[in-house]
Amino acid sequence: MRKNYKIGYTTGVYDMFHIGHLNLLKRAKEQCEYLIVGVTIDELVSYKKKRAIIPFEERMEIVKQISYVDEVVPQINMNKMEAWQRLSFDTIFVGDDWKGSDTWNQFEVDFNKVGVTIEYLPYTKGTSSTQLRKTLQMINGR
Repeated sequence: MRKNYKIGYTTGVYDMFHIGHLNLLKRAKEQCEYLIVGVTIDELVSYKKKRAIIPFEERMEIVKQISYVDEVVPQINMNKMEAWQRLSFDTIFVGDDWKGSDTWNQFEVDFNKVGVTIEYLPYTKGTSSTQLRKTLQMINGR
C-alpha cells in the first residue's frame, strides 16, 4: 500500500488504552511512513477537567510499545502549530468527532498556509475513556 504522507502526527491522552486508541494509531500509520504520537502530560489533561488514571510516564511507555508508532513525544500544550515547528510533520491525524469544531476549523486555515494536511479519522463508536471511567465508578459505587 502506498503511503500518502512522509511524517504524520497525532496526539491524545491515551488513558486506559482501548481499541479506539489502537484503531486511530493503525489508521494513521497506514497513511504515513513515520508516525509521531504526542502523549498529553498529566498537567495538561486538566484542560478536559479530568485527571488521568494512568500516570504520564506509563502512558508514554504503553504508546511507545504499539507497533504502529515510530516516535513518542510529550504533548506539553495544545498548540499544534508549535508542535509542527518542532516536528516538521506533513499531516496531522485527529478523530472525526472534532471535524467542524471552531478549534479544528482554525487549524485547517493555519495548517493550509504551511502545506500540512489534516486527516480526520473515523471515531470508534462504543468505546471511550469516558465510558470506561463511568463504568469503573459504577463498579466502585461512586
